[in-house]
Order: sequence, then C-alpha cells, then structure tokens
Amino acid sequence: MKALLLYPLFPQSFWSYDRFMEMAGLKATIPPLGIITVAALLPPEWDIRFRDRNVTPETDADWAWCDLVIISAMLVQKPDFQALIRKAVRLGKQVAVGGPYPTSVPQDALDAGAQFLILDEGEMTVPQFLEALSRGDTQGVFRSLEKPDVSQSPRPRYDLLQRDAYLMMAMQFSRGCPFNCEFCDIISLYGRKPRTKEPAQALAELQTLYDLGWRGSLFIVDDNFIGNQRNVKRFLRELIPWMKQHRYPFTFITEASVNLAEDDELLKLMGEAGFYAVFLGIETPDQDSLQVTRKVQNTRNPLIEACQKINQAGLLIYAGFILGFDGERSGAGDRIQAFVEQTSIPQPMLGLLQALPNTALWERLKQEQRLLDGNHPTGDQNTLMNFIPTRPVAELAHDYVAGFWQLYEPRSYLKRCLQQCLNIRSPQRRRQTMQFPLKKGLRLFAQIIWHQGIRRADLRRQFWHQLWIILTHKPQMLNVYLGLCAAGEHFWEYRALARHRISQQLGYDPMQSPRVETPALTLAGK
Repeated sequence: MKALLLYPLFPQSFWSYDRFMEMAGLKATIPPLGIITVAALLPPEWDIRFRDRNVTPETDADWAWCDLVIISAMLVQKPDFQALIRKAVRLGKQVAVGGPYPTSVPQDALDAGAQFLILDEGEMTVPQFLEALSRGDTQGVFRSLEKPDVSQSPRPRYDLLQRDAYLMMAMQFSRGCPFNCEFCDIISLYGRKPRTKEPAQALAELQTLYDLGWRGSLFIVDDNFIGNQRNVKRFLRELIPWMKQHRYPFTFITEASVNLAEDDELLKLMGEAGFYAVFLGIETPDQDSLQVTRKVQNTRNPLIEACQKINQAGLLIYAGFILGFDGERSGAGDRIQAFVEQTSIPQPMLGLLQALPNTALWERLKQEQRLLDGNHPTGDQNTLMNFIPTRPVAELAHDYVAGFWQLYEPRSYLKRCLQQCLNIRSPQRRRQTMQFPLKKGLRLFAQIIWHQGIRRADLRRQFWHQLWIILTHKPQMLNVYLGLCAAGEHFWEYRALARHRISQQLGYDPMQSPRVETPALTLAGK
C-alpha cells in the first residue's frame, strides 16, 4: 500500500504567528502529532509519504503515486480538509480521515466523499480500519467507546517531519481531563480520566528527538498536563536527571489548569525539568460566570494570586479568555482587560464563546433551542457565536473587537512583555529559559531590531529602553522577551483581521457604531 498522509492548511489565526514565522524563516509553530502517531500504527511494509501542507504542499507526483490518502484535521482546518477529500475522490483515490473534526462532526467528512472514517482514538480504530482493508472493504466508519491505554501507544514518526521548518517540536504525555467545564470538547473526545504514558516511554520519545538532532523548545500538547498529578510528578522526577545528563537540550511549554498554583512541589519539579511557560485557561475573572460554565477549579483561590505564584516559580503565563457566558454582566470585556493588566499576561487569547459539537454546552443549548442552524464554529477565535447568547450580540461583538484592539495596542503589549519577564523568578543558572536555533535566532533578532528598534518611530525609544532593562536585570530571559516582541508583529496585524472578520459578519464596524441594545436573536439571525 502506498499511503499519502496529509495535514490540511490552517487559516490565519491567533496561533498561526504568521509574521513571526516569516521573520524567523519558519513555516509552522508545531508539527501535527496525531497523524505522525497514526503513521506509527500503520503496517511497516507500507510505503508512506507525509506532507504537512502548512510546511510543504504535496505534488502532483505524490497524488499520482499513492493508493490511499489519509487526512487528519481539527475544526479550524475545515475548508482545506474538505477540499482535499474532494480532490482525492476526483482522482479516484481511497480516502480515510480522522482527528478531532471528523470525530465530532462525521457527517461533514461523509458528505465530502470520504470512504473510511477512523474516529475517536487511533490506537483503537486504526486496527479496525486495517482489518477492513484486508477484507477488501471499500468503505467503513470505525469507532470505539473504549479508551486506549496510552502507555501502549507507539512512538510518533518524528523522522517524517521537516523539523527545521517548525518553531517547536511536540510530544504528548497524557489524554483526558478530570474537570467538567461545560464548553470544553476535550472531555467528550478523551474522557475525564487522564491516561498517561510511562516515564520511560516519554523519555524514549525525547531521546528520539535528541538523536534526530532537535535542540530547542518542545510543546507538551496535553490539554491539561497536570490532570494526573501523581503520574506527572513521576515523569518529572525522571525527566530532571535526563535533562541534566543531556545538558538541557530542550525547554518545555505546556497547558495546565490554574490549580497548578496550589501544588508547590509540582511547580518546583517543572522548573527544574526545564519548563519555561504554561498556557492557562482562565476564561474570565467573573466568579459567577465560572460557576455557570462549571469551571470550579478557577474559583478556589484568587486568580491574580495564582498567576503571581506561577510567575514566581519561573513560568511565563499564556492564557485564554472567553466572552459570552450565560448570565454574563455588562463590562465583562473591561474586567478581562483589567485582569490582563494586573497580571501582565503578554498574549491573552480573547475569544467569543462557541458551542462545540457534543459538549455539555452544545447539548444544553440544543435542548433550549438556542443553537443557530448551519453555523458550525470554525475555531478561528473571531466568529460570532453559533447560538443565541443572553447578552446582545452587538454588545458582545463590541467588547470582543474593542478588547482585542486595546490588548494588542503596540506600546501596551510591549510593556506587558517586559513586566511579565521581570515578574518571573527565573533560575540562577545563566542558560536561556527558551532555546532557539542559532541561525534562525540571529535572523529573528535582526528583524526585531529593524522593525521595532529602527523602522517604527512610535516604538523605537520604548524598544531600546526595555531591551536595556532586560539585558541588565534579566539576561536569562532575553530569548523569551525577544520572542514575545517578535510575536507582536503578528498580533498587530491580526487584531485588524479580527476586527474586519467581525465587521463582515455584523455588517458594520462594532468599534465605529454605538452598541445597540437589540435582542441577540435579531442580530444573530442577520
């Protein structure tokens, strides 16, 4: 079997870092871990070609060569995902698809023409697919209610990647999350019992990357890295000596719940293991909204104090915020802005709430007849809600666009970047807290100097002043700080795109028109 594995294009989004990638000479932030894990589940005698279309598009020769096309996708990749299926069908190829998007909305893949749907988790359903192929089946939908033991998962095929095109490498330690947030699809996809790999298994994956020559940052893609704190600590205790033995070849970033701040031992272990940043799902500083959406883990302790404690443990904070929870009070956008300023979180991801398929929120809104037909979320963080909210849509759109615009005002953004780096109690050793390949790092540094230190008259003085402060007070944070500065070039363009997208959906610019207290249903229907 000749199998062509494809990963669809991402649209320009909050996380695409387009200008940053261009400045650094890179193509994508992280590789698609799911599909290269599926590659490891395929028979060794198969011929495999892998193309991440965000890095290198497939060629006509690839299409002519293959017998089978395998595509994995998330919701945000919907347009290119469907286009690839239709092209494969047109060329007479067998098409198998999987990943979070077809698992959540399988009918879309069937409508596009896919013959095989390998849904849920591949360790359970890829063998079903292979068995069907061996029988000569020409179509099938493969599902499993049973969750796989990830300690038996194969090592991802990192050798298939064009590694120097990515900002970071990626690995997974666990799947699932113990919490019950109403809007989150992780628990519907992977369950509420976090399943973890064995420490030796995870270290073997790191060793593979090391042997392939990777040096730099690595994203542990778990949706909640600390979901199983006992097993995470087991892993970290073995990771620390491995990192020391290998002279700290990697620095780590991951996602975690805010209750990370409650565990001093865990914070200490993460710092010693080489973690430099964590993404937190803060969502909102409004306690009543957190209760409504069942994010109770964010209500146990003051959120500002939690952020301060995580900074003091040596971790930079990225964070997500959401507007549009049921019963949300007016001024929610202003309160999020105030929280961001108090905590100096440099890159807050602000979005409007979406009801993702099969989540508890989706089911509740469906029962309440508040879902809007035919408006599946695209995942680009700036789509109006796909349901009727309790606040007027015009007010929510204004809060989102104005909030995003102000959060990424260049001078305010750079000020937060500096303050966040100064807040971090970084380790005493002199090594950088974030690693970057030397050649690409020099190129990026030159681009930052040109754009912010020379070309932009409005930022020039602030840039040089803040750079001097970092060099004299926190030189070990230099790489992190310059990376944040470079990312600003992306966000200053992206805020205009976000404003344009919302304006197109509304039919007017929410920052130019007054907030009209029109019922949500009327504007959403428009």
